[in-house]
Amino acid sequence: MSIEEILDDMDELLDKASSVPFAAHKSVIDGERFRELINDARLNVPQEIKHAKMVEFDRDRIIKEAEARAEKLIHQAEERAKAIVEEEAIVKEAKKRALEAVTKAKQESDAIRAATDEYVKGRFQEVENYFSQGLKDVQSRKAKFNQLTQKKTDKKPKK
Repeated sequence: MSIEEILDDMDELLDKASSVPFAAHKSVIDGERFRELINDARLNVPQEIKHAKMVEFDRDRIIKEAEARAEKLIHQAEERAKAIVEEEAIVKEAKKRALEAVTKAKQESDAIRAATDEYVKGRFQEVENYFSQGLKDVQSRKAKFNQLTQKKTDKKPKK
């Protein structure tokens, strides 16, 4: 069950709560069920964090693959340049092509790294927004609950 589903269940539990007689703004909820939902939410938070870590792991893997590919291209370019050392013009051309290959590989690696970083930043921002909204919802519901329970204690006759 996702955090969103758990919060929806909490909301539904509050919506279905019965009103307290002579206090329409107060409701009676199933506390045990509400506590179960809170515990479910706590258990599901690590799943969202695991997902973010997987995204980060994928980013690192993609960067390493891009770097390995760049190294391979550099190595291939160097080997090719060594094989063509017979004439000066051929050597110059080989060096030029090797440099272009290295530059191209570096540009590809940089582009992949930048795209991966942007993707990971976006995912982290989504996760942060998700949890921020969830936290705001929980805090709001907690405040409402506290208000309801405070009003109940305020209305009890003092002995």
